[in-house]
Amino acid sequence: MIKLKNILFFALVGLALSSCVTARKVNYMQKPDNQIPSYADTLSYEDYVLRIGDRLYVYVYSLNEDIQKMYNAGGANSSQMRQQMSGGGMYGSYDLYTYLVDEEGNIDFPTIGKVAVQGKTTREVKLKLEQELGTLLKEIPGYSMVSVEVNIVNRSFSVIGAQSGRYMINKEKMTIFEALAMAGDLGEFNSRKEIKLVREKNGVTTIKTFDARSEDIINSEYYYIEPNDIIYIRQIPGYSFGINHVTTVIGVTAATISFGVLIYTIVQTGINHVNKNINGDYKK
Repeated sequence: MIKLKNILFFALVGLALSSCVTARKVNYMQKPDNQIPSYADTLSYEDYVLRIGDRLYVYVYSLNEDIQKMYNAGGANSSQMRQQMSGGGMYGSYDLYTYLVDEEGNIDFPTIGKVAVQGKTTREVKLKLEQELGTLLKEIPGYSMVSVEVNIVNRSFSVIGAQSGRYMINKEKMTIFEALAMAGDLGEFNSRKEIKLVREKNGVTTIKTFDARSEDIINSEYYYIEPNDIIYIRQIPGYSFGINHVTTVIGVTAATISFGVLIYTIVQTGINHVNKNINGDYKK
């Protein structure tokens, strides 16, 4: 009985410890080793190039009030337009102040007409519009130089598997850690070891898999996310139930052992009782 108890004890302790969610499994910025991969220094952030379906916020600055009113919703300043675009004003509609990149890769801009923007960065579109407007408006009495602000609006990324949802990209460059923080981090039972990133670029969809625990991630191609990225987080296999504190491990182990010993005692008592009856009948 003692031997069986020992086997039961060590088996249960091993099971409990194997269910433990350790810091090794959930901490970020760990040194690469034989379990945590090292990523090559491939960081080279590239400006986002416009695609069909993107929406551009365009604001024209000028000292000439007539020009200001012509292009900027009756003269509203940039902050007012941004507030109304975000829903803080009476309209709350992107359509009023933004330009859609159509199926041909163009936007339809007032007084200029079709402007090809697909495959260009916002900086390139800004320079192009300033050039076009400068040529068009220089004959207007009282003309002054114009400056154009161009931004992409409604940029987002999606997370599935943990805190699933669609989240807005609210800055020019967003890192994978900022994206995960917006989604509420990963929780104890979600894998940081095999995060999948689904990205479409130049009409080609690729799936990249990386380990977010490695500190080398900050110098890799996985560090910055792009608009329309999909981040897939899977649950750690076998961790639908887990134990994450030593005291919990001890408590669960002790309770399980006690229950096992009780069952063993009941079964053994029954066996002894049956053997006793059999031996008694045999003697008779």
